[in-house]
Parts: sequence; C-alpha cells; structure tokens
Amino acid sequence: MLGAGLSFFNISAADLLAQVGLTPERMWELTQMAIDWAIPNIMLGSLIVVPIWIVIYLFRPPSGGN
Repeated sequence: MLGAGLSFFNISAADLLAQVGLTPERMWELTQMAIDWAIPNIMLGSLIVVPIWIVIYLFRPPSGGN
C-alpha cells in the first residue's frame, strides 16, 4: 500500500534518502556497519543467556502439568 502511494506521487526510495542527506550506497554501508556491530553482541549475549536458561530448566521442579 505504501509503495503504491509513493509510486502514485512519483516518489522513489532514492528521493527519500536524498531528502535526509543519504545515498543508497551510504545507507548500505550504515546497514553493514550495524550488522557487523550487532552480530558479536548477539553471540555474546547468547553465550551468557542460553547456559543459564539450560541450568534453570534442568533444576526446575516439574509443574503439575498445567
């Protein structure tokens, strides 16, 4: 719906990026930088959270089935 509306008004993604001072190449670069930052932090978080969850799951008393 949004794409059809933008197309109706003859507005492209490049036009929107230009209005905020970005090029498609710069936007791609920023996206890659965000991914490069996020992946190690996600992995570090999972290295802490998953073992704690496993220990809690193993030592939790069984519930009544409900």
